[in-house]
Amino acid sequence: MSRRKKKKHDDSHIDESWLIPYADLLTLVLALFIVLFAASSVDAQKFQLLSNVFNDIFIGGEGVMDYPQPSPEDDTAKTHGLKQADPVEQQTQTDLQKKEQLHKLDQEELKQIQVKINQYIQQKGLKEKFDTSLTDEGLLLTIRDNVLFNSGQAEIRSNDIDVAKEVSDLLVMDPPRNVIISGHTDNVPIHTSKFESNWELSVMRAVNFMKIMLHNDKLDARWFSAKGFGEFKPIASNATPEGRSKNRRVEVLVLPRHSLPE
Repeated sequence: MSRRKKKKHDDSHIDESWLIPYADLLTLVLALFIVLFAASSVDAQKFQLLSNVFNDIFIGGEGVMDYPQPSPEDDTAKTHGLKQADPVEQQTQTDLQKKEQLHKLDQEELKQIQVKINQYIQQKGLKEKFDTSLTDEGLLLTIRDNVLFNSGQAEIRSNDIDVAKEVSDLLVMDPPRNVIISGHTDNVPIHTSKFESNWELSVMRAVNFMKIMLHNDKLDARWFSAKGFGEFKPIASNATPEGRSKNRRVEVLVLPRHSLPE
């Protein structure tokens, strides 16, 4: 009896796993076309709809599409915010310009006072004994000590009291200004019963000169102060008699009302 031949069954299985990534690819392509379609329109409602659809495709995940495109109003608000900084900067610049202008006017006023003092110096023939200079620190009047004092003394000579009074008339200003009177000496040591050092001598010379000036009823003592620097702020060399003579001095500094902005 013949045996029937058994049919062989084909147990091979077709692999269809590629369909999954292929489907994902089609989904991505679809999403891309949706994006391109929406990008051609500025309609905010369509853009929001696209955002929702796109996020639904990706299982509602958080992504860049969660945030709507900035509207023209947002750009305007940002621009307005930047412009708000401009007035502050402009105000600062305006304030600096005002300060510079006030300083310039102040210097012109001090220049007029300097001219008046120089005219007095010329009339009295004190050109070799008096000097004026105008800087950002103020108007400086320098008086040699031998115009007012005897050597080693702090009292103004009676013959020269009128000089201090006349200088006080030149400093009558409306409104008043701060005035600093300072005394200076050379480096020759001094040690007497009245003055143990040049510090004491310079201070008392400044104070005594200020007292004479304040006899003027038109001056207010609240605007005046006195200082003594001894030999520590020379304007010339102490190695020569001429230099030491220049260092022995009284200075009257008329301060500006407005300083130059930094």
